[in-house]
Amino acid sequence: MAITATMYQQLAFNFLSTKDFMLPCLNKKLFGLDCPGCGMQRSADLLLHGEFLAAFKMYPAIYPILLLLIFLATNVFIKFKFGHQLKLFLLFATAATIIISYILKMNNIFN
Repeated sequence: MAITATMYQQLAFNFLSTKDFMLPCLNKKLFGLDCPGCGMQRSADLLLHGEFLAAFKMYPAIYPILLLLIFLATNVFIKFKFGHQLKLFLLFATAATIIISYILKMNNIFN
């Protein structure tokens, strides 16, 4: 039986599972409530495993954060004409997504 490239990828994903390295949420341990960042690590893990919809459901701000990081990394090498305005827009969009999703999550927990 020949080992294919997908089998190697599956072995690498199983061997280097990011779930073994996830940090616990201190806020959840101390107070029993999720913090605004709860779910980000699991969402990134789902994203790395190609589960895009599950990653969004786990932590909706994962995509604005990803766009912001890509823009910031690109902006180091390529200077955009309206780069500062775009950076501010992405920062506000990311913050708004985090805040709105956190409020909705807390609303579902307490109601």
